[in-house]
Amino acid sequence: MKFIQLKRIAMSAAAAGLLAASLVTPANAQAASNHLQHTHKTYVKLSSERTLTGQSAATATADTYAFATQVVDLVNQERSKAGLKALVVDTNLQTLAQDKAMDMYKNNYFSHTSPTYGSPFDMMKTYKISYRAAGENIAKGQTSPAQVMNSWMNSSGHKANILSKNYTHIAVGYVNGIWVQEFIGK
Repeated sequence: MKFIQLKRIAMSAAAAGLLAASLVTPANAQAASNHLQHTHKTYVKLSSERTLTGQSAATATADTYAFATQVVDLVNQERSKAGLKALVVDTNLQTLAQDKAMDMYKNNYFSHTSPTYGSPFDMMKTYKISYRAAGENIAKGQTSPAQVMNSWMNSSGHKANILSKNYTHIAVGYVNGIWVQEFIGK
């Protein structure tokens, strides 16, 4: 199956420290192009052996794991309210989400396109993550899981990713005020 990449970035969302990108199947291309102001993201728990370069173990434990878990819980609460199935954390996708957040922090950028990995979909290919649909939400500056979820849920594009029926799995990365949600549908 061939995929079409669509970037959906709203000026008001960008000003609020929010950006999103999504990948859709050809069948969904028209619907996606009609919503050019949307955003996406995800979470999966890091393995205990994973070392975060540039972050202390205490920071990684206190912020990264707790915040990521809370974001996943909040996402699944929103999905439940909408009558949707809960997303499952994917450990490989979690590694990717955390690495993307660290990359954004270390290289001081705010974009779906990484100078290190390329697009979110290029990065998924590099990490050998297969999917039928995929998306990413990013945010910067929010200080808590509740605050970042509020920002995403008040942005039509981000909310569309969070509530998409196309996604089955999620991962969340967090580093010093930088938030990354990865979504895939298997």
